Amino acid sequence: MLLAGALVGMVALADRGSWDPALLVVLAVLVVGANLFEIEFKKISISGDFLGIVVAMAVLGPTQAALLGLLSSAVWLSRGPTRLPFALMALAEHATFPLVGALTIAAAADALAVTPTDVGFAAPLVMGFIVAAVINMSLVFATHSIIDGVPLRDLVRNAAVPFLPSEAAMVLLSSIIVFVEAHLGVVAIAMLVALFFLYLFLLRELVVSRDRAEELERRTEQLASLQVGVLTAMLRTLSMRDRMTARHSAAVARYARELAKAAGCSDAEQDLAHTAGLLHDIGKFILPDHILLANTKLNDEDWQLIKMHPFQGAKVVREVEGYGPIADIIWAHHERVDGRGYPRGLAGEDIPLMSRMISIADTYDVMTARDSYRDPVSSQAAIEELRRVSGAQLDGRLVEIFIEVLHSKGVAFQHADDADFEAELAFERKVRDHAAPRVDLPAAA
Repeated sequence: MLLAGALVGMVALADRGSWDPALLVVLAVLVVGANLFEIEFKKISISGDFLGIVVAMAVLGPTQAALLGLLSSAVWLSRGPTRLPFALMALAEHATFPLVGALTIAAAADALAVTPTDVGFAAPLVMGFIVAAVINMSLVFATHSIIDGVPLRDLVRNAAVPFLPSEAAMVLLSSIIVFVEAHLGVVAIAMLVALFFLYLFLLRELVVSRDRAEELERRTEQLASLQVGVLTAMLRTLSMRDRMTARHSAAVARYARELAKAAGCSDAEQDLAHTAGLLHDIGKFILPDHILLANTKLNDEDWQLIKMHPFQGAKVVREVEGYGPIADIIWAHHERVDGRGYPRGLAGEDIPLMSRMISIADTYDVMTARDSYRDPVSSQAAIEELRRVSGAQLDGRLVEIFIEVLHSKGVAFQHADDADFEAELAFERKVRDHAAPRVDLPAAA
Protein backbone atom coordinates (compact mmCIF):
# COMPACT_ATOMS: atom_id res chain seq x y z
CA MET A 1 0.00 0.00 0.00
CA LEU A 2 2.84 2.38 0.86
CA LEU A 3 4.61 1.56 -2.40
CA ALA A 4 1.44 2.08 -4.43
CA GLY A 5 0.84 5.43 -2.77
CA ALA A 6 4.41 6.51 -3.51
CA LEU A 7 4.06 5.56 -7.20
CA VAL A 8 0.84 7.53 -7.47
CA GLY A 9 2.56 10.51 -5.87
CA MET A 10 5.47 10.28 -8.31
CA VAL A 11 3.09 10.48 -11.27
CA ALA A 12 1.11 13.34 -9.75
CA LEU A 13 4.26 15.35 -8.99
CA ALA A 14 6.09 14.65 -12.25
CA ASP A 15 5.83 18.25 -13.39
CA ARG A 16 7.43 19.60 -10.22
CA GLY A 17 11.13 20.44 -10.17
CA SER A 18 13.74 20.32 -12.91
CA TRP A 19 14.43 17.53 -15.40
CA ASP A 20 18.13 18.29 -15.90
CA PRO A 21 19.37 15.22 -17.85
CA ALA A 22 23.08 15.78 -17.15
CA LEU A 23 22.65 16.20 -13.43
CA LEU A 24 20.16 13.35 -13.27
CA VAL A 25 22.64 11.02 -14.97
CA VAL A 26 25.50 12.08 -12.68
CA LEU A 27 23.38 11.54 -9.58
CA ALA A 28 22.25 8.18 -10.96
CA VAL A 29 25.88 7.12 -11.39
CA LEU A 30 26.58 8.31 -7.85
CA VAL A 31 23.65 6.31 -6.43
CA VAL A 32 24.64 3.15 -8.28
CA GLY A 33 28.29 3.53 -7.28
CA ALA A 34 27.30 4.05 -3.65
CA ASN A 35 25.57 0.70 -3.60
CA LEU A 36 28.76 -0.98 -4.77
CA PHE A 37 30.48 0.36 -1.63
CA GLU A 38 27.68 -0.63 0.72
CA ILE A 39 28.64 -1.32 4.33
CA GLU A 40 26.95 -3.93 6.52
CA PHE A 41 26.66 -3.01 10.20
CA LYS A 42 24.40 -4.57 12.86
CA LYS A 43 22.28 -6.21 10.11
CA ILE A 44 21.59 -2.78 8.62
CA SER A 45 22.80 -1.87 5.12
CA ILE A 46 24.51 1.52 4.93
CA SER A 47 25.67 3.27 1.77
CA GLY A 48 26.29 6.76 0.44
CA ASP A 49 23.36 6.68 -1.97
CA PHE A 50 21.45 8.91 0.46
CA LEU A 51 23.77 11.78 -0.46
CA GLY A 52 22.83 11.63 -4.14
CA ILE A 53 19.13 11.31 -3.35
CA VAL A 54 19.22 14.31 -1.00
CA VAL A 55 20.87 16.46 -3.63
CA ALA A 56 18.18 15.38 -6.10
CA MET A 57 15.50 16.25 -3.52
CA ALA A 58 16.89 19.77 -3.27
CA VAL A 59 17.78 20.48 -6.92
CA LEU A 60 15.66 18.27 -9.18
CA GLY A 61 12.38 17.64 -7.38
CA PRO A 62 10.25 14.92 -5.72
CA THR A 63 9.62 12.60 -8.67
CA GLN A 64 13.21 12.73 -9.88
CA ALA A 65 14.51 12.04 -6.34
CA ALA A 66 12.05 9.17 -5.95
CA LEU A 67 13.24 7.66 -9.27
CA LEU A 68 16.79 7.72 -7.96
CA GLY A 69 15.54 6.14 -4.74
CA LEU A 70 13.90 3.30 -6.69
CA LEU A 71 17.06 2.91 -8.78
CA SER A 72 19.13 2.60 -5.62
CA SER A 73 16.75 0.03 -4.17
CA ALA A 74 16.68 -1.96 -7.43
CA VAL A 75 20.48 -2.11 -7.55
CA TRP A 76 20.58 -3.32 -3.97
CA LEU A 77 17.95 -6.00 -4.60
CA SER A 78 19.79 -7.22 -7.71
CA ARG A 79 22.87 -8.08 -5.69
CA GLY A 80 21.36 -11.17 -4.09
CA PRO A 81 18.18 -12.91 -2.93
CA THR A 82 16.14 -10.92 -0.42
CA ARG A 83 13.06 -11.94 1.54
CA LEU A 84 9.91 -10.57 -0.07
CA PRO A 85 8.84 -8.39 2.90
CA PHE A 86 12.25 -6.69 2.94
CA ALA A 87 12.24 -6.26 -0.85
CA LEU A 88 8.83 -4.60 -0.85
CA MET A 89 9.71 -2.39 2.10
CA ALA A 90 12.99 -1.39 0.45
CA LEU A 91 11.15 -0.23 -2.67
CA ALA A 92 8.43 1.48 -0.65
CA GLU A 93 10.71 3.44 1.66
CA HIS A 94 13.12 4.41 -1.16
CA ALA A 95 10.18 5.83 -3.10
CA THR A 96 8.50 7.47 -0.11
CA PHE A 97 11.22 9.36 1.76
CA PRO A 98 12.54 11.22 -1.36
CA LEU A 99 9.01 12.39 -2.19
CA VAL A 100 8.26 13.64 1.30
CA GLY A 101 11.75 15.08 1.76
CA ALA A 102 11.63 16.99 -1.53
CA LEU A 103 8.19 18.40 -0.74
CA THR A 104 9.45 19.46 2.69
CA ILE A 105 12.42 21.28 1.13
CA ALA A 106 10.20 23.01 -1.44
CA ALA A 107 7.64 24.12 1.16
CA ALA A 108 10.34 25.40 3.53
CA ALA A 109 12.14 27.21 0.70
CA ASP A 110 8.91 28.94 -0.32
CA ALA A 111 8.18 29.91 3.27
CA LEU A 112 11.66 31.36 3.71
CA ALA A 113 11.78 32.81 0.18
CA VAL A 114 15.14 31.23 -0.63
CA THR A 115 16.55 29.36 -3.64
CA PRO A 116 19.53 27.00 -4.09
CA THR A 117 21.67 30.03 -4.96
CA ASP A 118 21.11 31.44 -1.45
CA VAL A 119 23.17 30.43 1.55
CA GLY A 120 19.92 30.35 3.52
CA PHE A 121 18.76 27.42 1.38
CA ALA A 122 20.71 25.20 3.81
CA ALA A 123 17.85 25.54 6.31
CA PRO A 124 15.16 23.99 4.04
CA LEU A 125 17.65 21.31 2.99
CA VAL A 126 18.33 20.38 6.62
CA MET A 127 14.58 20.16 7.29
CA GLY A 128 14.04 17.92 4.29
CA PHE A 129 17.04 15.79 5.18
CA ILE A 130 15.79 15.22 8.72
CA VAL A 131 12.29 14.31 7.53
CA ALA A 132 13.66 11.92 4.91
CA ALA A 133 16.12 10.31 7.34
CA VAL A 134 13.46 9.80 10.01
CA ILE A 135 11.07 8.20 7.50
CA ASN A 136 13.86 6.03 6.08
CA MET A 137 15.13 4.76 9.45
CA SER A 138 11.64 4.35 10.91
CA LEU A 139 10.52 2.11 8.06
CA VAL A 140 13.73 0.08 8.02
CA PHE A 141 13.83 -0.38 11.80
CA ALA A 142 10.14 -1.21 12.01
CA THR A 143 10.55 -3.90 9.34
CA HIS A 144 13.53 -5.49 11.13
CA SER A 145 11.76 -5.29 14.49
CA ILE A 146 8.57 -6.92 13.24
CA ILE A 147 10.12 -9.62 11.07
CA ASP A 148 13.31 -10.43 13.01
CA GLY A 149 12.03 -9.57 16.49
CA VAL A 150 14.89 -7.13 17.15
CA PRO A 151 13.90 -4.53 19.80
CA LEU A 152 13.57 -1.05 18.34
CA ARG A 153 15.63 0.36 21.19
CA ASP A 154 18.58 -1.89 20.27
CA LEU A 155 18.33 -0.94 16.60
CA VAL A 156 18.34 2.76 17.41
CA ARG A 157 21.23 2.44 19.86
CA ASN A 158 23.42 0.17 17.73
CA ALA A 159 22.62 1.24 14.16
CA ALA A 160 21.41 4.84 14.35
CA VAL A 161 23.13 6.64 17.22
CA PRO A 162 26.72 5.72 16.15
CA PHE A 163 26.11 7.31 12.75
CA LEU A 164 24.68 10.63 13.88
CA PRO A 165 28.05 12.41 13.36
CA SER A 166 28.34 11.03 9.83
CA GLU A 167 24.73 12.00 9.10
CA ALA A 168 25.49 15.53 10.22
CA ALA A 169 28.49 15.54 7.89
CA MET A 170 26.24 14.40 5.06
CA VAL A 171 23.89 17.35 5.65
CA LEU A 172 26.84 19.71 5.43
CA LEU A 173 28.13 18.05 2.27
CA SER A 174 24.70 18.16 0.67
CA SER A 175 24.32 21.86 1.46
CA ILE A 176 27.74 22.70 0.03
CA ILE A 177 27.16 20.64 -3.11
CA VAL A 178 23.74 22.18 -3.77
CA PHE A 179 25.08 25.71 -3.29
CA VAL A 180 28.17 25.15 -5.46
CA GLU A 181 26.15 23.38 -8.16
CA ALA A 182 23.75 26.31 -8.33
CA HIS A 183 26.68 28.71 -8.94
CA LEU A 184 29.32 26.65 -10.73
CA GLY A 185 27.45 23.86 -12.48
CA VAL A 186 29.90 21.23 -13.74
CA VAL A 187 32.51 22.15 -11.13
CA ALA A 188 30.12 20.83 -8.53
CA ILE A 189 30.17 17.43 -10.22
CA ALA A 190 33.86 16.91 -9.47
CA MET A 191 33.35 18.12 -5.91
CA LEU A 192 30.38 15.82 -5.55
CA VAL A 193 32.39 12.76 -6.54
CA ALA A 194 35.38 13.70 -4.37
CA LEU A 195 33.31 14.45 -1.28
CA PHE A 196 31.25 11.32 -1.85
CA PHE A 197 34.28 9.05 -1.73
CA LEU A 198 35.67 10.94 1.26
CA TYR A 199 32.41 10.36 3.08
CA LEU A 200 32.42 6.64 2.25
CA PHE A 201 36.01 6.33 3.40
CA LEU A 202 35.26 7.97 6.76
CA LEU A 203 32.14 5.89 7.22
CA ARG A 204 33.97 2.67 6.41
CA GLU A 205 36.71 3.55 8.88
CA LEU A 206 34.10 4.18 11.56
CA VAL A 207 32.54 0.77 11.02
CA VAL A 208 35.91 -0.98 10.92
CA SER A 209 36.95 0.78 14.12
CA ARG A 210 33.79 -0.28 15.94
CA ASP A 211 34.13 -3.87 14.67
CA ARG A 212 37.72 -4.01 15.90
CA ALA A 213 36.73 -2.63 19.29
CA GLU A 214 33.97 -5.23 19.66
CA GLU A 215 36.31 -8.01 18.55
CA LEU A 216 38.93 -6.86 21.08
CA GLU A 217 36.28 -6.84 23.81
CA ARG A 218 35.22 -10.38 22.88
CA ARG A 219 38.80 -11.61 22.87
CA THR A 220 39.52 -9.94 26.20
CA GLU A 221 36.52 -11.65 27.77
CA GLN A 222 37.54 -14.99 26.25
CA LEU A 223 41.05 -14.61 27.64
CA ALA A 224 39.67 -13.65 31.04
CA SER A 225 37.38 -16.68 30.98
CA LEU A 226 40.33 -18.93 30.19
CA GLN A 227 42.46 -17.38 32.92
CA VAL A 228 39.73 -17.61 35.53
CA GLY A 229 39.10 -21.16 34.37
CA VAL A 230 42.68 -21.95 35.31
CA LEU A 231 42.12 -20.40 38.75
CA THR A 232 38.96 -22.45 39.15
CA ALA A 233 40.76 -25.65 38.21
CA MET A 234 43.55 -24.89 40.66
CA LEU A 235 41.15 -24.14 43.48
CA ARG A 236 39.09 -27.26 42.79
CA THR A 237 42.25 -29.37 42.64
CA LEU A 238 43.31 -27.89 45.96
CA SER A 239 39.88 -28.64 47.39
CA MET A 240 40.16 -32.28 46.28
CA ARG A 241 43.47 -32.53 48.10
CA ASP A 242 42.09 -30.84 51.21
CA ARG A 243 38.32 -30.44 51.66
CA MET A 244 38.95 -28.30 54.71
CA THR A 245 40.54 -25.63 52.50
CA ALA A 246 37.49 -25.59 50.23
CA ARG A 247 35.06 -25.21 53.10
CA HIS A 248 37.30 -22.68 54.77
CA SER A 249 37.54 -20.58 51.60
CA ALA A 250 33.75 -20.47 51.28
CA ALA A 251 33.35 -19.44 54.91
CA VAL A 252 36.02 -16.74 54.73
CA ALA A 253 34.47 -15.37 51.53
CA ARG A 254 31.07 -15.17 53.18
CA TYR A 255 32.42 -13.59 56.35
CA ALA A 256 34.48 -11.07 54.36
CA ARG A 257 31.51 -9.95 52.28
CA GLU A 258 29.33 -9.44 55.35
CA LEU A 259 32.10 -7.58 57.17
CA ALA A 260 32.66 -5.31 54.15
CA LYS A 261 28.94 -4.63 53.97
CA ALA A 262 28.71 -3.79 57.66
CA ALA A 263 31.77 -1.55 57.36
CA GLY A 264 29.97 0.57 54.75
CA CYS A 265 31.84 -0.63 51.67
CA SER A 266 30.25 -0.33 48.23
CA ASP A 267 28.69 -3.30 46.44
CA ALA A 268 31.76 -3.52 44.20
CA GLU A 269 34.08 -3.56 47.22
CA GLN A 270 31.94 -6.20 48.92
CA ASP A 271 32.25 -8.40 45.86
CA LEU A 272 35.98 -7.72 45.77
CA ALA A 273 36.29 -8.92 49.38
CA HIS A 274 34.20 -12.01 48.57
CA THR A 275 36.32 -12.98 45.55
CA ALA A 276 39.56 -12.41 47.45
CA GLY A 277 38.18 -14.53 50.27
CA LEU A 278 37.55 -17.41 47.91
CA LEU A 279 41.06 -17.19 46.51
CA HIS A 280 43.01 -16.15 49.58
CA ASP A 281 44.55 -19.61 50.15
CA ILE A 282 45.11 -20.56 46.50
CA GLY A 283 48.84 -20.17 47.13
CA LYS A 284 48.68 -23.36 49.25
CA PHE A 285 48.76 -25.16 45.91
CA ILE A 286 52.57 -25.07 46.30
CA LEU A 287 52.50 -26.93 49.63
CA PRO A 288 53.30 -30.63 49.70
CA ASP A 289 50.77 -32.95 51.33
CA HIS A 290 52.88 -33.46 54.44
CA ILE A 291 52.43 -29.74 55.17
CA LEU A 292 48.95 -29.16 53.74
CA LEU A 293 47.46 -32.10 55.61
CA ALA A 294 49.72 -31.97 58.64
CA ASN A 295 48.28 -32.74 62.07
CA THR A 296 51.61 -32.49 63.83
CA LYS A 297 53.95 -29.63 64.65
CA LEU A 298 55.78 -28.22 61.62
CA ASN A 299 59.51 -27.48 61.57
CA ASP A 300 61.07 -24.11 60.68
CA GLU A 301 61.61 -25.09 57.05
CA ASP A 302 57.95 -26.02 56.68
CA TRP A 303 56.88 -22.71 58.20
CA GLN A 304 59.08 -20.77 55.78
CA LEU A 305 57.30 -22.52 52.92
CA ILE A 306 53.89 -21.78 54.42
CA LYS A 307 54.82 -18.11 54.76
CA MET A 308 55.31 -18.02 50.99
CA HIS A 309 51.74 -19.02 50.15
CA PRO A 310 50.32 -15.43 50.19
CA PHE A 311 52.98 -14.32 47.72
CA GLN A 312 52.54 -17.37 45.49
CA GLY A 313 48.76 -16.96 45.52
CA ALA A 314 49.03 -13.29 44.59
CA LYS A 315 51.49 -14.13 41.84
CA VAL A 316 49.08 -16.60 40.23
CA VAL A 317 46.01 -14.40 40.59
CA ARG A 318 47.77 -11.32 39.23
CA GLU A 319 48.11 -13.07 35.86
CA VAL A 320 44.37 -12.60 35.30
CA GLU A 321 43.50 -9.29 33.64
CA GLY A 322 41.81 -7.00 36.15
CA TYR A 323 42.63 -9.14 39.20
CA GLY A 324 45.44 -6.89 40.43
CA PRO A 325 43.46 -5.55 43.43
CA ILE A 326 42.54 -9.11 44.42
CA ALA A 327 46.19 -10.17 44.18
CA ASP A 328 47.16 -7.28 46.48
CA ILE A 329 44.59 -8.42 49.04
CA ILE A 330 45.77 -12.03 48.92
CA TRP A 331 49.41 -11.00 49.27
CA ALA A 332 48.71 -9.12 52.51
CA HIS A 333 46.09 -11.30 54.24
CA HIS A 334 48.64 -12.64 56.78
CA GLU A 335 50.08 -9.25 57.66
CA ARG A 336 49.51 -7.89 61.20
CA VAL A 337 48.61 -4.34 62.13
CA ASP A 338 51.62 -4.26 64.48
CA GLY A 339 53.95 -5.06 61.57
CA ARG A 340 54.91 -8.55 62.77
CA GLY A 341 53.06 -10.45 60.05
CA TYR A 342 54.29 -11.96 56.79
CA PRO A 343 55.45 -11.97 54.04
CA ARG A 344 56.38 -8.23 53.94
CA GLY A 345 55.89 -7.00 57.50
CA LEU A 346 53.32 -4.34 56.58
CA ALA A 347 51.67 -2.44 59.43
CA GLY A 348 48.50 -0.49 60.11
CA GLU A 349 46.79 1.09 57.15
CA ASP A 350 49.61 0.06 54.84
CA ILE A 351 47.77 -3.25 54.82
CA PRO A 352 44.89 -3.17 52.28
CA LEU A 353 41.50 -2.77 53.95
CA MET A 354 40.14 -5.98 52.44
CA SER A 355 43.24 -7.89 53.60
CA ARG A 356 42.54 -6.79 57.17
CA MET A 357 38.95 -8.01 56.79
CA ILE A 358 40.01 -11.39 55.42
CA SER A 359 42.56 -11.75 58.23
CA ILE A 360 39.75 -11.42 60.79
CA ALA A 361 37.46 -13.83 58.93
CA ASP A 362 40.33 -16.28 58.46
CA THR A 363 41.31 -16.18 62.13
CA TYR A 364 37.74 -16.64 63.36
CA ASP A 365 36.94 -19.55 61.05
CA VAL A 366 40.14 -21.42 61.89
CA MET A 367 39.26 -21.17 65.59
CA THR A 368 35.61 -22.24 65.31
CA ALA A 369 35.48 -24.70 62.39
CA ARG A 370 34.96 -28.35 63.20
CA ASP A 371 37.51 -29.49 60.61
CA SER A 372 40.19 -27.00 61.58
CA TYR A 373 43.82 -27.89 62.22
CA ARG A 374 43.13 -27.40 65.91
CA ASP A 375 40.28 -28.33 68.23
CA PRO A 376 37.41 -25.91 67.61
CA VAL A 377 36.36 -23.43 70.27
CA SER A 378 32.99 -21.84 70.88
CA SER A 379 31.96 -18.68 69.09
CA GLN A 380 32.14 -16.73 72.33
CA ALA A 381 35.65 -18.00 73.07
CA ALA A 382 36.71 -17.06 69.54
CA ILE A 383 35.26 -13.58 69.99
CA GLU A 384 37.23 -13.16 73.21
CA GLU A 385 40.40 -14.20 71.37
CA LEU A 386 39.68 -11.73 68.55
CA ARG A 387 39.40 -8.96 71.09
CA ARG A 388 42.58 -10.11 72.85
CA VAL A 389 44.65 -9.73 69.66
CA SER A 390 42.74 -6.64 68.52
CA GLY A 391 45.09 -3.75 67.80
CA ALA A 392 48.12 -6.03 67.54
CA GLN A 393 47.35 -8.82 65.09
CA LEU A 394 43.96 -7.56 63.85
CA ASP A 395 42.38 -4.19 63.08
CA GLY A 396 40.49 -3.21 66.25
CA ARG A 397 37.71 -1.25 64.55
CA LEU A 398 36.99 -4.04 62.09
CA VAL A 399 37.04 -6.66 64.86
CA GLU A 400 34.18 -4.90 66.65
CA ILE A 401 32.20 -4.59 63.42
CA PHE A 402 32.74 -8.30 62.74
CA ILE A 403 31.55 -9.23 66.21
CA GLU A 404 28.38 -7.23 65.61
CA VAL A 405 27.90 -9.17 62.36
CA LEU A 406 28.27 -12.48 64.21
CA HIS A 407 25.71 -11.46 66.80
CA SER A 408 23.22 -10.32 64.17
CA LYS A 409 23.67 -13.36 61.90
CA GLY A 410 23.59 -16.05 64.57
CA VAL A 411 25.33 -19.41 64.86
CA ALA A 412 23.92 -20.68 61.54
CA PHE A 413 26.07 -18.18 59.75
CA GLN A 414 29.27 -19.46 61.21
CA HIS A 415 30.02 -22.57 59.14
CA ALA A 416 30.06 -23.52 55.47
CA ASP A 417 30.05 -26.98 53.89
CA ASP A 418 30.97 -28.42 50.49
CA ALA A 419 27.69 -27.32 48.93
CA ASP A 420 28.34 -23.79 50.16
CA PHE A 421 31.76 -23.90 48.55
CA GLU A 422 30.24 -24.71 45.15
CA ALA A 423 27.68 -21.92 45.55
CA GLU A 424 30.25 -19.38 46.72
CA LEU A 425 32.64 -20.24 43.89
CA ALA A 426 30.39 -18.80 41.08
CA PHE A 427 33.33 -17.82 38.92
CA GLU A 428 31.34 -17.22 35.74
CA ARG A 429 29.80 -14.06 37.21
CA LYS A 430 33.15 -12.97 38.56
CA VAL A 431 34.63 -13.01 35.06
CA ARG A 432 32.20 -10.24 34.14
CA ASP A 433 32.73 -8.36 37.38
CA HIS A 434 36.52 -8.40 37.68
CA ALA A 435 38.14 -9.52 34.41
CA ALA A 436 38.75 -5.97 33.20
CA PRO A 437 40.68 -3.04 34.59
CA ARG A 438 38.72 -1.51 37.47
CA VAL A 439 39.59 1.94 38.76
CA ASP A 440 36.81 1.96 41.36
CA LEU A 441 38.20 -0.93 43.42
CA PRO A 442 41.06 0.33 45.61
CA ALA A 443 43.73 -2.12 46.65
CA ALA A 444 44.34 -0.38 49.94
CA ALA A 445 42.58 1.93 52.34
